[in-house]
Amino acid sequence: MSRIAVVPGSFDPVTLGHLDVIERAARIFDELHVLVVHNPGKTALLPIAQRVSLIQDAIADAKLPGRISVTSWSVGLLVDYCTDVGASVLVKGIRSQVDVAYETPMAIVNRNLAGVETVFMLPDPAHAHVSSSLVRQVASLGGDVSPYVPRAVADFLQSER
Repeated sequence: MSRIAVVPGSFDPVTLGHLDVIERAARIFDELHVLVVHNPGKTALLPIAQRVSLIQDAIADAKLPGRISVTSWSVGLLVDYCTDVGASVLVKGIRSQVDVAYETPMAIVNRNLAGVETVFMLPDPAHAHVSSSLVRQVASLGGDVSPYVPRAVADFLQSER
């Protein structure tokens, strides 16, 4: 029996912290689904299809191990996607106590709804201060985001200026 996990997020844009969590999760699970989801509480910088493409490029450039697929999901509950692909685990990167407080109720509900467990992973400390919203803000003001994002993302954001 295969151990399948899902790493969900808005990834707007994907950061080196996200990539770190994806890489470590890929070493633990037999199959990993990186799932770009729409967050109605945020104003998106990048269209979902562009986010999927940039994550695929970043994974290829980093030569990450394992069976990793990248897709999007916008209809229904996250646990519905997990059930559809046979995943029993969600992997969530957390940077601080604020993330833990936000993610814990969702983890409990996901377990109650569909028996899907949530594993929290801490990012490498070098990336713990970086969020997609910080990257969006720096990029919008013309700053260099290359220390915080995969090369494909930095190149894309630079070309959009």
